[in-house]
Amino acid sequence: MSTRLRPVCLFFALLLALLVTFSLFPIAAHAGIGFQPVNPEELKMKSEPMAPGAPAVILFREVDRDDNRYTPHEDNYVRVKILTEEGRKYASVEIPFSKAFESISAIRARTIKPDGTTVEFDGNTFEKTVMKQRGFSMLVKTITLPSVEVGSIIEYFYTLDFKQYYVYSSHWILSEELFTKDAKFSLKPYRSPGSYDQFHLRWSWHQLPAGSEPKQNTLGTVEMQAHNIPAFQTEDYMPPENELKSRVDFIYDEELPERDPEKFWQRVGKKRNGAMESFVGKRKAMEDAVSQIVSPNDAPGVKLRKIYDRVQTLRNTSYEIRKTEQEEKRDKEKPATNVEDVWKRGYGDGMQLTWLFLGLARAAGFEASGCWVSDRQQYFFNPNLMNSGELDANVVLVKVNGKDVYFDPGGAFTPYGMLTWAETGVVGRQLDSDGGKWIHTSMPEPEESQIRRVASLKLADTGDLEGKVTVTYTGLEAMYQRLEERHEDDTARKKHLEDMLKEQIPTAAEVDLTSQPDWNGSATPLVAVFDLKVPGWASSAGKRTVLPVGLFTASEKQTFEHANRVNPVYFRYPYEKIDDITVELPSGWSVSNAPAPKTQEGKIINYELKVEDGKGTVHITRKLNSDILLLETKYYLSLRNFFQVVRTGDEQQVLLEPSQASASN
Repeated sequence: MSTRLRPVCLFFALLLALLVTFSLFPIAAHAGIGFQPVNPEELKMKSEPMAPGAPAVILFREVDRDDNRYTPHEDNYVRVKILTEEGRKYASVEIPFSKAFESISAIRARTIKPDGTTVEFDGNTFEKTVMKQRGFSMLVKTITLPSVEVGSIIEYFYTLDFKQYYVYSSHWILSEELFTKDAKFSLKPYRSPGSYDQFHLRWSWHQLPAGSEPKQNTLGTVEMQAHNIPAFQTEDYMPPENELKSRVDFIYDEELPERDPEKFWQRVGKKRNGAMESFVGKRKAMEDAVSQIVSPNDAPGVKLRKIYDRVQTLRNTSYEIRKTEQEEKRDKEKPATNVEDVWKRGYGDGMQLTWLFLGLARAAGFEASGCWVSDRQQYFFNPNLMNSGELDANVVLVKVNGKDVYFDPGGAFTPYGMLTWAETGVVGRQLDSDGGKWIHTSMPEPEESQIRRVASLKLADTGDLEGKVTVTYTGLEAMYQRLEERHEDDTARKKHLEDMLKEQIPTAAEVDLTSQPDWNGSATPLVAVFDLKVPGWASSAGKRTVLPVGLFTASEKQTFEHANRVNPVYFRYPYEKIDDITVELPSGWSVSNAPAPKTQEGKIINYELKVEDGKGTVHITRKLNSDILLLETKYYLSLRNFFQVVRTGDEQQVLLEPSQASASN
């Protein structure tokens, strides 16, 4: 089905080949072409019959890639017709790139107005970061084309320049947000001038339009044309976009092509096991290190936990803001060659720290194996494609009290005994000298990744609700809060937590963080305490007052509202949300009517709501528990019906009887 969006990069300098990975999002075209002639028929165009109602369409795209040794690059060209007022938003163009491996040059753009006159782009660009993880940053360069109106045509071209001496496995992504009338692609493969760094190119494809198929010409260039490519429809809670899109995946391999997938993976497994064992094989140094971490009388579980915690305290360079090339040269940091180097330095990248944990665990007497697994953030692993770059995340499998447990201490803030969400429930290879065997990583239980909100509030006779709220994030929920805010200051973190709580309340609220959460650890939950005020939460209904029960339920109000679904439903990991709310009523007030308990149980998702009259208080407990990873489209209606029940339950109200004095007021 796919190869990984984070392409495999093979760096060669003299006799050394080093595997590198990064993300590439191709858009389209050829900077060498320049602007295309103005087409009167395209200017007259009012709509596209194959994309009725579309705000704009892509008239033509071209991607021309050259993987030569010294100046690898990709030229992109796009021409778009603006059909409606809504389509004017496409005058703002975002060009994604990885700053670590790519740069953008030769940007040119212009607007062709309906009367055929042209307005050139002024050349001003803006840059912003859209994704950061494990030290990898994805950025976009934004340009805004001038004088765009309904009927205009916009066109732009640019070049992605890649680092020299690299060979990049890559992708042609055909599907775009807009319908594409015509597209053209080409790839000139890497050709070695010598014999020491030969690479073999192969390709596969997924859901190409009819009549489209890559072909290699007599000069070795791979070419393809495609027509009438449907617009790609995005939906909430869907699998990775590029896993679903029409695409061609290119893979460079150092070895001659292998037809048998299992033989291919045995070969890969042997090679990676040799590299891992060479890096880890410092037994004496690891035994000395273990003696500094654990006590002889520690129980096995305690020993492993101490080792894990110690590794996570080391500086993880994968999550640092990337240095410039000049800074790296100035620091003259040589790469660590083994776990002893990493331990002595006190820092390493995520991969090195995970292997350090493996070496320490073995030195402490544990049965432990290194594994390479497939990260499911951008693509789903298909072993039959034989792309070694798809196994791109290393983890450690340890036998703990007779049970297999996976660990990834190289993933910042990853809790003990858990993996990052993209490494859970995936296929991987447990390494050994024979090439290893296939494994399937475990999935966490919903209650292991929890958001618990405990509120102690007072209701004023004016309807205002005020008091304390404690929000506790555990497991992966805590991990990703810490990851997202790791480079922010206290002010930004405070605002982040306050905004998240506000977003869960269906009406305007005043939220103030009063605690100092632990942002640095992985062993403890992330706990945030707030002062909360919700003006007018309760409202009068004749002689009674209505108190809504769904205080923290805004995120479920619009979940799966649409009647139809195009893509499968995909959740990153199982989760649980628990609300425990106590509302103290004004003196003399009482509960006139409370909703009956509501329970909706399914095999993979559950909902419970209970409202209790505490004689002067109202106690509301709510739990939403989801154990869904991937759900086929045919089951969408059942899931939608479930969330309709959730919304109905959350919209229930408690009827309160005010005191006579309050009623008269």
